[in-house]
Amino acid sequence: MRHVGLKARMALVGSILFAFYAIAAVVVMGVFGWPLWLVLLGSVAFVGVQYKVGKWAALRSVGAEDLSETQHPELHDRVESLAADMGIEKPRLMIARMGVPNAFAVGRKGAGTVVVSEELLQTLTLQEVEGVLAHELAHVRNRDVVMMVLGQGVASIVAIVAQWAVLLTGDNDLADFFLALVVGQVVQLLVMVFVFAISRYREYVADRDAAAVIGGGEPLASALEKISHGSERARDSAVDAQVNALCIFGEERGLARLFATHPPVEKRIERLRS
Repeated sequence: MRHVGLKARMALVGSILFAFYAIAAVVVMGVFGWPLWLVLLGSVAFVGVQYKVGKWAALRSVGAEDLSETQHPELHDRVESLAADMGIEKPRLMIARMGVPNAFAVGRKGAGTVVVSEELLQTLTLQEVEGVLAHELAHVRNRDVVMMVLGQGVASIVAIVAQWAVLLTGDNDLADFFLALVVGQVVQLLVMVFVFAISRYREYVADRDAAAVIGGGEPLASALEKISHGSERARDSAVDAQVNALCIFGEERGLARLFATHPPVEKRIERLRS
């Protein structure tokens, strides 16, 4: 079995997310008085909508457009070759101006989309870009992108339910409003802690897969160095927090490593070169 560790973590995190979702459903039944069948139907519909909306929102947030096959035939050829080597269908290739050299993937195996930034293509060599593309294709093949998007969606839904529960069970005054905001943020962060944990691990797995398919880790290691330096020099980034978690390189925000979406880039480079 491929990537037993990743699959085990995804199964564990999926179970925890389901538990949070089930608690939210029980709260909805108790607070709103909805029947069980309606809650179950709404839960299934919400998951589907959140997945579709999450993918659409990620692409829209960076203004992604289709990468012209006429202007970039070598990139399309390499993605097609990498996809064939990985046993997946060629994903849709898109480009965006993100303000920083970066890339991310959304979608599932058979319906994936890879987005690269204009800054990435300007910064990296073709071999380094190939390493980045292999990394993103690995995410699609491993299906961890789906877990990330669904995890963010479940966290948002659970937070909204928590906020309404506070509002509807309180005195409906200004204090309850601010309390609901705080509770929603805390609950969402609590759910995302588990998503962040798998997010860090999946980066190591995708790095290893990319190195295996392109015949070595040096191109991707060199790419990560340039991406890191390019991000440090950039003044503005068009990548929001949710898309940042999907990117090949994410800026660490906050003091606690617990909330980081990516492992330290130095450790990733060290592993690729070891």
